[in-house]
Amino acid sequence: MNNHNLFAALRAAFPTQLDATAIETDDGQYYTWRDLDRGTAMIANLLASLDLPEGARVAVQTEKSVEALMLYLATLRAGYVYLPLNTAYQQSELDYFIGNAEPSVVVCTGKNFGWVSKLAFKAGTKHVFTLNEDRTGTLLERASHHSDEHEIAVKGEDDLAAILYTSGTTGRSKGAMLTHGNMRSNALTLKSYWDWRPGDVLVHALPIFHVHGLFVAVHGALINGSKMLWCARFDPKRVMELLPRATVFMGVPTLYVRLLGEAGFGRETCRHMRLFISGSAPLLLETFNEFRERTGHTILERYGMSETVMLTSNPCKPEDGERLGGTVGKPLPGVEVRVVDDKGLRCPVGEIGNVEVRGPNVFKGYWRMPEKTKEEFTPDGWFKTGDVGRFDAKGYLTIVGRSKDLIISGGYNVYPAEIEGYINEMPGVAESAVIGVPHPDFGEAVVAVVVPKPGATPDGEAIIAQLKRQIANFKVPKRVFVQPELPRNTMGKVQKNLLRQAHQDLFKT
Repeated sequence: MNNHNLFAALRAAFPTQLDATAIETDDGQYYTWRDLDRGTAMIANLLASLDLPEGARVAVQTEKSVEALMLYLATLRAGYVYLPLNTAYQQSELDYFIGNAEPSVVVCTGKNFGWVSKLAFKAGTKHVFTLNEDRTGTLLERASHHSDEHEIAVKGEDDLAAILYTSGTTGRSKGAMLTHGNMRSNALTLKSYWDWRPGDVLVHALPIFHVHGLFVAVHGALINGSKMLWCARFDPKRVMELLPRATVFMGVPTLYVRLLGEAGFGRETCRHMRLFISGSAPLLLETFNEFRERTGHTILERYGMSETVMLTSNPCKPEDGERLGGTVGKPLPGVEVRVVDDKGLRCPVGEIGNVEVRGPNVFKGYWRMPEKTKEEFTPDGWFKTGDVGRFDAKGYLTIVGRSKDLIISGGYNVYPAEIEGYINEMPGVAESAVIGVPHPDFGEAVVAVVVPKPGATPDGEAIIAQLKRQIANFKVPKRVFVQPELPRNTMGKVQKNLLRQAHQDLFKT
């Protein structure tokens, strides 16, 4: 039978010269394609030696490193399910993810081993390893004793490959289940549509715990056999040094803003570049235009989500059309996208409605949430993205807002209900409302409005300080306002649109 394991497709794309450099890091390390093959084989053999059950989950919260990438690839190679966790997640968040996913293996940094291992063992996890940025840790120590040859596990298209947790509007995070077929089809589609070419070199400056950095950037380079210039963290000056040696760069809008903030950034820096791609958050038209003026390059903006990988993209090749700022382009080949009204009828061109999608890229459902899964799909099999948008006459999609009040700050999803839950439990707080407002660097900034209990005087800075100890920093409000009441409509629903209007100029320079 055919092996639909995603790793098999990635491995087949490795160049014949396995001793050529595959990844060059910003601390001077060089990894060949042979290193990737041998390293993933050894870790895959370690996982296989643990006698894990079919479909076992491997949960990972580590800093970005090539070894962390090898762990992801090895998990696919061995046929298990990868569960990436944002490095900013705090103890209460990890407690939920590990308890819900019940991973057989957890890998964390050495400095967090004490508290992470307690959470893991409490949830029934039998194996906890450490992996550090400096290539140390028990995972690599144990893997070094295993063979560097491994036969890739045979998987079907519908077999689970990864679970990505995306925060829920009720505060309960949902695990989006992505299959080998979902990710393989998307990687091959993007390889063709984005015109990946022999000799392309990618500057990789994104995290590898979410779709953009892992399933779009890494998959794109690997399935094209392309070298990566690997940055552990985004540094605009370092990226500027690397761009003359590269052809492709992917970033969230925040990264483009920071590049434009560098005085020396311009046409000379980008003279060898072929393609700049932006996603994970709305790209301001101002940024789009300034980048084109400064560099001569037009950023390609695309649209995707944890449940679907990539859905739409502005054209790459001139024959496919122009790149239009303020839009996320057209549906990718093989992917259907529609905009419908609340009755499920297609909206005319230019009319705003609910964005829905159908295609081989669409996820299998939410982990252990069959009712939620059923609720998020239409009877005819379309996934309800929760986003609101419109198509123009040329077939380009513009996302104009998001239902369920999703905030995207610096490329990360933030759901107000989760943060409101933490704030509402604090002493002296009667209720709260969390909103997103425009921010020149992050796209949107998180802001909270708090109503005090009678006689209480909550302090905004104290609320921020407490939240920083409880949740990931990107979720913490940048400002907290205390006011007597929240605006409500006649049905008693909080009118967050009025709060957004009241604070829309908060971060304007």
